[in-house]
Amino acid sequence: MAKRNPKSPGSAKNTPADENLITEPTTPDEATLESEQPIEGDNLRQAQEDLLKVLDEKAADIQKNSAPKKRREARPPKGPKEESPVKEPEPETPPESKEAPRPDEQEQIVYLNLSELYSFKDHPFSVRNDDEMRAMVESVKDKGVTQPAIVRPLESGGYEIVSGHRRQKASELAGFTDMPCIVRDMTDEQAITQMVEDNTNQRENILPSERAKALKMQLDAIKRQGARDGNGQRSNEVVAERNKMTVKQVQRYIKLNELTPDLMKMVDDKKIAFTPAVELAFIKPKNQEYIAVAIEGQQSAPSLSQAQRLRELDQNKMLNPDVIDGIMTEQKKEVDKVILSSQELSQFFGKDKTPREMKDTIMELLSEWKGQQKDISAPEKKSEQEK
Repeated sequence: MAKRNPKSPGSAKNTPADENLITEPTTPDEATLESEQPIEGDNLRQAQEDLLKVLDEKAADIQKNSAPKKRREARPPKGPKEESPVKEPEPETPPESKEAPRPDEQEQIVYLNLSELYSFKDHPFSVRNDDEMRAMVESVKDKGVTQPAIVRPLESGGYEIVSGHRRQKASELAGFTDMPCIVRDMTDEQAITQMVEDNTNQRENILPSERAKALKMQLDAIKRQGARDGNGQRSNEVVAERNKMTVKQVQRYIKLNELTPDLMKMVDDKKIAFTPAVELAFIKPKNQEYIAVAIEGQQSAPSLSQAQRLRELDQNKMLNPDVIDGIMTEQKKEVDKVILSSQELSQFFGKDKTPREMKDTIMELLSEWKGQQKDISAPEKKSEQEK
């Protein structure tokens, strides 16, 4: 803001003889003096004194009015209010480096005789003599068992295998008498949880019946553990998180445990699809046996809609062998669906892909594959015509 100039009558000096002072507007006294006739003698001297007095008073007034007023110091224009800088929190000092926690006694790898190792009670995962096992046997012959089994001591003597059933079998088939193990004291709940997680993470081919039984064992173990700990967590959510599944998937797999052995085997053999099998698991065991017979006789599994009707009729106590045969002989009106789970597709697509993007990519690849099949079949047809 520019400084304001002080108000003043001019730069002339304020003295009685200054002609500029006489040019100021006249006061009543001055007007009276101008209107009188010339004065002589003592009266003249008195008139001069009076005039000088008036001029002195006038000069004092002028000096008073022309004195510069005290000015306020100019302030810079107000801008936006400056915010005090936010003090960033000081980075936390990392704790002093230290070793990871270990059990009371440091675990050591020991070689135990195969005859001292016993299978886990109610172990849900079967040890199959398949191509995968044969490849493991060759690896054990060449390099030995590279990952020790986890075992826990039994009160009756020997050790129970928590993780390592296939490694034990491969060692046996490879001709070894012992194998490396880590002996660990664990509660039943801890052993079940580790057994399930290790097998589901390490095995490539898991049957639906194996997964169903394993998840049920893990759920029951976590429920017992939660009851003692009182942590208030939902057990099925814990199981789903540990096995990278949804709660709904966990519930459906666990429901499969209510299938009769014949129907469960059909699910493992892929004669019955997973979703219809879940619907059949709600049906009473006696009627499930009739359904298994009908499937074997007709060599045809129920569709999803047929399984839902069978379930509804069973709940209404209207299901019997004749009704089952009637439903199973009906021509399937629905189009069979091919269902690919997100877990199956995750190995081909990243996590950032949406279901729609995955579908579009699959359809595009199938179109390319179909075109390649036409190119392959065309020369074959041509050669047949030449014959």
